[in-house]
Amino acid sequence: MTRIPVGILSACFGLGLPTVNAFSPTTTREIRQIRRGHQYFASAVDNDDICTIQILMSDTGGGHRASANALRDAFDVLHPGKFECDIVDIYTDYGPFWPFNGYVEGYKLMAKYTFLWDIFYHFGETEFGLWLNDLLLTVFCFDAFKECMNRPSGSTGKRADMVVSVHPLCQDLPLKILADLDTNGETRDPKARSTPFVTVVTDLGGAHKTWFNPGVDKCFVPSDALNEKARSRGLEPSQIIQHGLPIRKGFWAEDKPSIAETEAAAKENSGFVRKLLRRQKAESKDSATANEATTMPVVSNLRSQLGIDESLPSVLVVGGGDGMGGIVDIAKALGDKLGKSASTPSYQLIVVCGKNEAAQKELSSQSWGPGVKVHVKGFVNNMDEWMRASDALVTKAGPGTIAEASICGLPCMLFAYLPGQEEGNVPFVENNGFGKYSGNPTEIADTVSSWLASPEKMESMKASALAAARPSATLDIASDLADIAFAKKLTREKMLVRTR
Repeated sequence: MTRIPVGILSACFGLGLPTVNAFSPTTTREIRQIRRGHQYFASAVDNDDICTIQILMSDTGGGHRASANALRDAFDVLHPGKFECDIVDIYTDYGPFWPFNGYVEGYKLMAKYTFLWDIFYHFGETEFGLWLNDLLLTVFCFDAFKECMNRPSGSTGKRADMVVSVHPLCQDLPLKILADLDTNGETRDPKARSTPFVTVVTDLGGAHKTWFNPGVDKCFVPSDALNEKARSRGLEPSQIIQHGLPIRKGFWAEDKPSIAETEAAAKENSGFVRKLLRRQKAESKDSATANEATTMPVVSNLRSQLGIDESLPSVLVVGGGDGMGGIVDIAKALGDKLGKSASTPSYQLIVVCGKNEAAQKELSSQSWGPGVKVHVKGFVNNMDEWMRASDALVTKAGPGTIAEASICGLPCMLFAYLPGQEEGNVPFVENNGFGKYSGNPTEIADTVSSWLASPEKMESMKASALAAARPSATLDIASDLADIAFAKKLTREKMLVRTR
């Protein structure tokens, strides 16, 4: 096995290894660059020596598992065959009894009746609420969660080499458990642990205090607001890394289209694409800037594959995987507004109802005006394609959806948010200039239709969305996590050599 002297390893960390620019789209070429840049660590581990990572989460909303899956996919791209991820809903699978094993159903109930969420969220941020949560978890869940974190991960037959949290309630107790495991029960003080522990925050403009524990090795945050909150919770600047949100693979591991491909699409598409092409040509002299301007694929081909009109300006309405947020009233108001705009179709409306079968059935039987074509869908697994095929998005203020929309250059009309962490997503969108918020279906319809009527407004908002996008965030986070895991293994190998 090839070994790297500790001095060289320290130098690599000190100088910083090459990473993808967080402000430009991620291409296959850039992925290869990252893989070469981190070859020092990968080559230092035997070919058949696997790094295992346990990712702790709970399905209280779809974003936590989606982020975990995105990180797993990024490891596979950056270091094929080197990592095995053990993604576990620790509360559902290991919670000893209710309410700990019923958090998912509790979340759905409070998301429906948001005043309940508001009460629990803000109580949980008080000093007493934080103390009570820590006490209850320690008393009732320590042994059960210890069983989870001590279980064999992947094919190694051993517990994970590193633990990553992508959930706000997976910091305090897991840190104590790792200390207990690493010291054979001598202490629960997180400072005594040797297993790396990292938090990847999956909220965007706001986040609960439980996300931030100074005992972690690193805390990845997606925005300036959460960087500040992490510091206010006692984390040192050296512990905080800001790349962006981890997002699904369909939004990051894709080569951009050429100008010729975009030009071909512009002949068939709306003025929005033609305006994008003009900007693309103007900026192509600077290759770095050109990367930013060409994130959209050939829209007409994509629309054809999806079975929708290839040329009509398109609005996508989504309510999340559970179809929450009153999308029926919003879709009806928007469809009515656009339907009256002309005697022949001038726009098209795509409504993704998720798992809300009642909404899908009602909207599918709705009569629409002559000025709009309407497509009603249930749950879809290709949201990246639907977003890239659209010109504007109407959505609840979920962090992952907003991050993905910005990558696609989509102006966002936000219509709902959970009090607390999602509330901060509204100013994130508005202050960055690519959207508005309203809970009124009529106002939503008026606002979106006014955007569509102004190509200049659409172009400006699309440019603002792309400027706020962080398409390389997932790969950046995964490459940093890989560095930590490889460095830990090298340290362990060196200690083993010394004892021989």
